[in-house]
Amino acid sequence: MELNSKERFARILKHQPVDRIGLFEVFWQETAARWSAEGHFAQPEMVSDHFGLDVRRTGGEITPADYRTVNLIADVDASDKVVEESDSAKLIRDGNGALLRWLKNDSGAPEHVAFAVQDRSDWEEYIRPYLLDEGTFERRINFASYCTLRAKCAREDRFMTCGVVGPFDQMTPMCGYEYLLMGMALDGEWVREMADLYATLTIRLLEILFEREGLPDGLWVWDDLGFNGRPFMSPAMYRALLYPAHKNIFDFAHSCGLPVVLHCDGYVEALIPALIKAGIDCLQPLDVKAGMDLLKLKKLFGDQIALIGGMNARILETNNLQAVEAMLLSKLPQAMAGSGYVLQVDHSVSPLVDYETYRFFVERGLEIGTY
Repeated sequence: MELNSKERFARILKHQPVDRIGLFEVFWQETAARWSAEGHFAQPEMVSDHFGLDVRRTGGEITPADYRTVNLIADVDASDKVVEESDSAKLIRDGNGALLRWLKNDSGAPEHVAFAVQDRSDWEEYIRPYLLDEGTFERRINFASYCTLRAKCAREDRFMTCGVVGPFDQMTPMCGYEYLLMGMALDGEWVREMADLYATLTIRLLEILFEREGLPDGLWVWDDLGFNGRPFMSPAMYRALLYPAHKNIFDFAHSCGLPVVLHCDGYVEALIPALIKAGIDCLQPLDVKAGMDLLKLKKLFGDQIALIGGMNARILETNNLQAVEAMLLSKLPQAMAGSGYVLQVDHSVSPLVDYETYRFFVERGLEIGTY
């Protein structure tokens, strides 16, 4: 059986027989730039095509990038304002009124400095009125990037996902982790109302996009619910405050015939039963350094959802091919059993990884991963 990428990924999500495991990846900007400068491909943006990834997503596979197919920042017409700048960093005030410090030579997440929103009253004053303004809806949708990727994937028989940011990851850059988590403990109904509104608006904007430009093959949702060793909230708090918003989004996707891939960094094993009930079809990237264990997850949940990732990126950073092969041999036979697995590292490929190392990871991985 020889399948194209679109057929392969669709079958993997359903745990149906396939010719080989799938392939997906995310690369740091510096990694793609380095490999391109070394002459392996002409431009950094070509890295996904170079390795023939089976699934693509709006926003691309290079990080950081603007993943907002639908933009739910409060003031969508406000450009980021540089408040102060040094040789190494920029302090930016964004359309949520948040102050974020971005390092110029580092592609990591920004430092959270200050937030206009710290409680319910701030949300009601500074954010909610902007989000409810239907006159902004068209400007919140990135029609161009969606159409470009949809046409490309159709030409190349790739599985195309429309990426959206989930409610938790909408709230954390808007009011910060500390204020959000305190809000979950002290004013849970406020957090649930925010999550529900972000979900409702996400669905409305997707309805406009899909009606005008046609459906993708799946929905990719970014929502980082964990950190090192534990989720940001208990399973009970997740079910009470975030589950309804997730279920709303996932039910909408399924009503359109679209499977749901959830990107969720950090340790989230305790939340997976509720995430499955909410409607995810696939979980990615299975963050090893945070404590996620691919083989344990396969045993516990592999008959219910597909899995992407779970290969330790730090082992690739050693550029020791024997260690990379040993990892693949120790994990792939069990992970690929019964279909439902896509090869990827557990976060993103850093510039510490040599091109030859990553090439070996892909080629040997797909060789082992052939049924």
